[in-house]
Amino acid sequence: MKNFNKILVLFLGLLPICILAQSSESFELFGERFEIQENLGNSIDFSSIQKGENLNTQLEGQITEVCQAKGCWMKVNLANGEEVFVRFKDYGFFVPTNSAEKTVVMNGVAFIEEMSVEDQQHYAEDEGASKEEIEKITSPKKTYRFEANGVYIN
Repeated sequence: MKNFNKILVLFLGLLPICILAQSSESFELFGERFEIQENLGNSIDFSSIQKGENLNTQLEGQITEVCQAKGCWMKVNLANGEEVFVRFKDYGFFVPTNSAEKTVVMNGVAFIEEMSVEDQQHYAEDEGASKEEIEKITSPKKTYRFEANGVYIN
């Protein structure tokens, strides 16, 4: 009976690791390899981050948009309904331009930034916005940002 209890404890201890390994196998890696945190949070309280501060974290969400020029940025909806704008560390990697609506797990740094009118217009152009839509962008915008050093896309 003692051996059975030891085996049971060992099995239960390894079960989360096996499940995590199986789930990450179905994801395709872009950028640096990282281990997905066991208690991965689907959202982050960006209000707890002050302007100029960074928070090292992992996030999971659904990709809503990807740069159609080369996959150099993406927008991701988090579980709490917030949208985060994601770029990739040092432009060291890009994601497939057909990644919209896929699940992503990201490792990197979360922060808040004010996006200039010029940057907003540039990203709108990347998204394929019309000239009229681009011209309607006339003021800076507070954005939730994430710089990923690695992402898994499923």
